[in-house]
Amino acid sequence: MAAALLLLLCAGAVLSSVEAQDSYVQLSDIYKKGVDLALEQLASHSSVQHHFRFLRTIAESPLESGFGVSYIYHHFYLKPTTCPKGTTDTNAQRCRFRNDRPLMDCAVCYKAVGDHIQDQPNPYVHCIQKPRLTVEMKTARMDHCKKMSYSSGAPTLLAVSKTS
Repeated sequence: MAAALLLLLCAGAVLSSVEAQDSYVQLSDIYKKGVDLALEQLASHSSVQHHFRFLRTIAESPLESGFGVSYIYHHFYLKPTTCPKGTTDTNAQRCRFRNDRPLMDCAVCYKAVGDHIQDQPNPYVHCIQKPRLTVEMKTARMDHCKKMSYSSGAPTLLAVSKTS
């Protein structure tokens, strides 16, 4: 009985890891680039000790403003792995998720032309451990992203209008 329970637990862990990697693979190229931008920023911090992998999307709001220009807002979770920071992409597939560390809650917004992130306005990346995320931080994220799309004169999906 205990062996069957252990087998079931191991199978669940493997499926969870495969599902998370599949979710990254299923992202469009422009969303992958935003996730990669967040991963690069995390890796650049000296306090970050582990390699992270994409877990899942929480929210996304693409806004097409014409001529191949879009404004992307992507809210997602990253999960720490057993691999050390600096693990290369080819080795990252072998990195198992850690369940003893909190998720990293990330939001990115940026202007894209085709499948390329533009330098202006500067892409916005905000990642923090999920338990430390406050309502004020969430509001600041949304406000920053709204200003980014408004500054170029584009309408935004983040601003909802009601019709009577």
